[in-house]
Amino acid sequence: MQTELAKMIDHTMLKPETSGEQIKNLCEEAGENGFYSVCIHPVYVTEANRMLQDTGVKVCTVIGFPLGASTTETKTFETKDAIEKGAEEIDMVLSIGLLKDGQETAVENDIRAVVTEAKGKALVKVILETALLTDDEKKTACRLAVNAGADYVKTSTGFAGGGAKAADIALMREAVGPGIGVKASGGIRDRETADAMIEAGADRLGASASASIVSHC
Repeated sequence: MQTELAKMIDHTMLKPETSGEQIKNLCEEAGENGFYSVCIHPVYVTEANRMLQDTGVKVCTVIGFPLGASTTETKTFETKDAIEKGAEEIDMVLSIGLLKDGQETAVENDIRAVVTEAKGKALVKVILETALLTDDEKKTACRLAVNAGADYVKTSTGFAGGGAKAADIALMREAVGPGIGVKASGGIRDRETADAMIEAGADRLGASASASIVSHC
């Protein structure tokens, strides 16, 4: 069971003050525990890719993070650059303000541009930032992510408060259906919370307390 749960976890370190030494420790923990990936800032992708060679652990990075307010051109370049440096998964923040303005076409095109850039090279997860959205906005964001060809929808950056909630996971799973993944991220610090997210429909978890979570299997 420990191995099964570990393979659902993106071992995450995204604090602004994250150091190279912390990334080294993160990668070592990921290899030792068999986590699915490490989720890190773009500046550390090259080094993480080097450290994780032959471990089976993937490198995931964040795009348009944490506000989602970068231009589409910037997000596309970030994606291209990250993939060239070794990223295999891209967690992008959607354009939250544009979504709230009702500019659905612009939001969908923003996601699609990143998906197109990553196609055949990296998987794309779309961070909704659920703490800032109404339920109707969450459903709309899920629909746009599906339309744009994303591989996953994800709850949170961890920077807007709230974090992952089982009710949001259930809503997102219902909204996207079985065709794409749902990632719970933000505030998952123990096994009980991890289990609640999985039961609600998550098939990937983002956590910084990953080692502690799997040690209680």
